[in-house]
Amino acid sequence: MLRRTCFANFPARPLVNLPEHVWVSQMCGYSRRISRKCPASDENSHFVFFMYFFFLSLRAVLVSREDEFSSRLSSRAGFRGCTALHYATLADDPQTVCMMLEAGANPLQTNGLGHTARAYAKEGEVGTVLLEWEGKFQEAQARREAAERRRFPLERRLKEYIIGQEGAINTVASAIRRKENGWYDEEHPLVFLFLGSSGIGKTELAKQVARYMHKDIKKGFIRMDMSEFQEKHEVAKFIGSPPGYVGHEEGGQLTKLLKACPTAVVLFDEVDKAHPDVLTIMLQLFDEGRLTDGKGKTIECKDAVFIMTSNVASDEIAQHALQLRQEAEVVSRRKFADKLEDVQKSDDIKIPRQFKESVIRPILKAHFRRDEFLGRINEIVYFLPFCHSELLQLVSKELNFWAKQAKQRHDITLQWDRPVLDLLAGGYNMHYGARSIKHEVERRVVNQLAAAYEQELLPKGCTLRLSVQSEGEEEQSSLCLRLEVVAEDSSSRTLDIRPPLSPEH
Repeated sequence: MLRRTCFANFPARPLVNLPEHVWVSQMCGYSRRISRKCPASDENSHFVFFMYFFFLSLRAVLVSREDEFSSRLSSRAGFRGCTALHYATLADDPQTVCMMLEAGANPLQTNGLGHTARAYAKEGEVGTVLLEWEGKFQEAQARREAAERRRFPLERRLKEYIIGQEGAINTVASAIRRKENGWYDEEHPLVFLFLGSSGIGKTELAKQVARYMHKDIKKGFIRMDMSEFQEKHEVAKFIGSPPGYVGHEEGGQLTKLLKACPTAVVLFDEVDKAHPDVLTIMLQLFDEGRLTDGKGKTIECKDAVFIMTSNVASDEIAQHALQLRQEAEVVSRRKFADKLEDVQKSDDIKIPRQFKESVIRPILKAHFRRDEFLGRINEIVYFLPFCHSELLQLVSKELNFWAKQAKQRHDITLQWDRPVLDLLAGGYNMHYGARSIKHEVERRVVNQLAAAYEQELLPKGCTLRLSVQSEGEEEQSSLCLRLEVVAEDSSSRTLDIRPPLSPEH
């Protein structure tokens, strides 16, 4: 009863702005009203005494807040991620704000709510200073980024992660460069179509473009597996269900992610498997750079980059590329008999325009069934099969991965020589791309390592060397890989790895 009486008789008007003697008088009257309505006891007296000093300290806190902080600082608001510049702006201190900006503070830094420091500035000197420095900071940042791009071009960045495909890398990098330097149509987004066989680097190139354009790869890269949209009713998952249907409040998969990051790199993986109604929605997306969800809200995404991948016409592209490479080899033998690998690289093999128009375009038109869809694509990028020198790089990359795993997990050093690379490169399958090399290394190398480790043939801290040995014949099919333990005096012995189902077991 006492607690209900206390809060029922508490003054409705705020006491912060009242003079000291008026506030004390009201608090005394408040205590007398409680005493008259509640029975006298030591417990009640203690509670009234506590309530008096509680509100006394509360008033001191409120007065201090108004004196030392901005009136826009709410005790209920979240201030996670606020920088010192945010707090200096809230304090409305022009001198401190200028000092921080001159020392290099970022006026474009946002807090947890996505607000810059200028969002908390009053109309006055602080707001004007922040607005001026935002422009200066953007100009300086643009100059730094341009200098970084000149010093370390996008092509070089992409080639650190992708083996081969120089033609595809150059095409994509040129289009991104146009966009970064303002030489593009601001009313339409950038749209790519990646064509080629599986496992050849299409998805990886899209990921690296997203990592280059966005520091936050999780938010800046949106991947849509179009094999999930093969039925007509699954279009609702794309943009959200219409009103009255289940899932209307949840929204669409693409619209939710684009709303969170309108400048994202969006990958439509295996777009040839999607239902034609999904392609109809993508027409508006590619043409006007906006998308309307099931709730009727429009998401503007003209600054986004859309990348579609497809295996359509992959066999035709691969066969024609192999033919062009063979012709290039014939020419190279006439000119440079000792430098065959120098002319086998993918940048020397270009798909001619006649082949694109007479072979590829009819196949695309027959599959997608509309010219207006193909007409909205800025660049059709062709991914070619790997040449022999690129296969050696793929094998070396895969062996380096397993050598690192062997060192970290088992303290084993793994070595190999050039014949090992040539033998493993023979497992390349044009239809499966780099995945065939990965599986070949697992079958012929990792299986032996696992069996030898299980049979306790690998001493801890030892050095293993992969070697190519013949099984009696000189043909390529008779060559096999063997594991050798290298001693400290450089001598070696071949490991006798028994099959798991051998009679000795």
